[in-house]
Amino acid sequence: MIKTSILRQLSVRLFVLLTVLLIGLLSVYTYLNIKVQKEHLMQNVISSADRASELIRRSTYYSMLLNRKEDVYQIIRTVGNTSGFDGIRIYNKTGEVIFSTEQEELGHKVDMNAEACNICHGEGAPIRSFPSPLATRIFQSPKGYRVLGLINPIRNESDCSSASCHAHPVSQTILGVLDVKMSLESVDKAIAESQRKTILFFLVTVLTVALVCWIFIRQMVHVPVKHLIRGTRALSEGRLEHRIELNSTDEIGELSRSFNKMTEDLQIARNEINNWSNILAQKVKEKTDELQKVQDHIIQVEKMASLGKLSASVAHEINNPLAGILTYTKLILKKIDGNHITREAMSKIKNHLTLIQSETSRCGNIVKNLLLFARKRDAEFKKEDLVNLVNKSLQLIQHTLDIQNIQLKKRMPEKSLYISCNADQLNQALLAMLINAVESMSSGGLLSVELCRSEDGKFMEIMISDTGSGIQKENIPHIFEPFFTTKKDSKSIGLGLAVVYGIIQQHNGDIKVSSGGNQGTTFTIVLPVDTAPKAQLEEIPLD
Repeated sequence: MIKTSILRQLSVRLFVLLTVLLIGLLSVYTYLNIKVQKEHLMQNVISSADRASELIRRSTYYSMLLNRKEDVYQIIRTVGNTSGFDGIRIYNKTGEVIFSTEQEELGHKVDMNAEACNICHGEGAPIRSFPSPLATRIFQSPKGYRVLGLINPIRNESDCSSASCHAHPVSQTILGVLDVKMSLESVDKAIAESQRKTILFFLVTVLTVALVCWIFIRQMVHVPVKHLIRGTRALSEGRLEHRIELNSTDEIGELSRSFNKMTEDLQIARNEINNWSNILAQKVKEKTDELQKVQDHIIQVEKMASLGKLSASVAHEINNPLAGILTYTKLILKKIDGNHITREAMSKIKNHLTLIQSETSRCGNIVKNLLLFARKRDAEFKKEDLVNLVNKSLQLIQHTLDIQNIQLKKRMPEKSLYISCNADQLNQALLAMLINAVESMSSGGLLSVELCRSEDGKFMEIMISDTGSGIQKENIPHIFEPFFTTKKDSKSIGLGLAVVYGIIQQHNGDIKVSSGGNQGTTFTIVLPVDTAPKAQLEEIPLD
């Protein structure tokens, strides 16, 4: 990771590019320089060998013309013992060594098919002509160093062809060759030394130039870019007081000054925004306080309105039975004060007292249901068989169904379905729903009850449908409100569905209703399979 991040730096990439370019150019230059030096040295050696060969040929010319073999041999041996020579030989036209610095070579013949002899001889034939004035060859000496061999032709000049001692026919152009062998040991050492110095100079130059380039790039690119990076990071972190300290006059310096001007403007703008934010926050706080006061006042007004509506509803519901109780109580008192209570009068008094008892009981039920709606009792949840609970509720209303000529259609699973619930509360809710459905079908009808599990298996659904009068669309949003009822029966106080809704909510469930006007109503109760009771409410204050 560190190596990758270093290679991503602009300065490092620039340095690597320049270094590779420098090494490439200097490598080519060094190679060409070594090659030229080597060729130049070899040309000097060949020129020296040529001059030495020519010198030997001319030195022995007169002695050979006079056929003084001892003088020729002495000259060749003297020159051959000079430093730099590896041997000197003279061949006749048939390849026989007639003069040599090595005494044991005299009289030997060379192989005419050798590569060096093929220059002048074809298929071992005697030499007839020499194709060029100078022929060289380089070979390896048995002593381990290289040797330059130079063959210089001995031509049949006019003095040789006319001499009386060993005249040669004029038609023979070449009498033999002078073979001069020059040692290249010192030359190879000089070439190697030159190559070593050149390579050393190449390495020193590369290191020096690379070091200078790195110092230049570091000071002119790396350090300024680092300052810019720190500046941008500080800006991204919100530290607008940060400034880049670069005094250069190049493009990066201009960029740093522009950056500093930008951060200064941003700092001024942020201060202004903060000031406006503080002012706005203060204004919002003031308005929020004002709105809170208005909201508190509205809530208080709504509470009073709700309390008034509730009081009016309770007063209306209780006032009817109390009026009857008061009326029949006065009648009883009048009959008792007459002191002539007949059997018929006693029977009426009993009827009046029975009515008073019934109306008093209805007042108690109104208060009891109101307390049940306002106060949530602690409920113990257990694993219960929902199939059994639904069947139990249906059994309780079976007699009513028979009397009112209502058919029951139920779809229940054969196996038990267990959920976590409070059996008493759930039975109360189911019974209230069933009674509500039965009361909507005063002239008979069909009651459908279906129990099933949801597709994901996490919920149970109980659907209760009737073919009664249905619920008007505008009344559906209010059916779960306390004291709301559409029944004309004076005994209905409109708390049944409200209590059912509270029980279902306490079980973390939901209840839905759909109705088509006069086409009946369907209530769907959705209960989770495994649930815990919601936090119990001690009491809902009425104010």
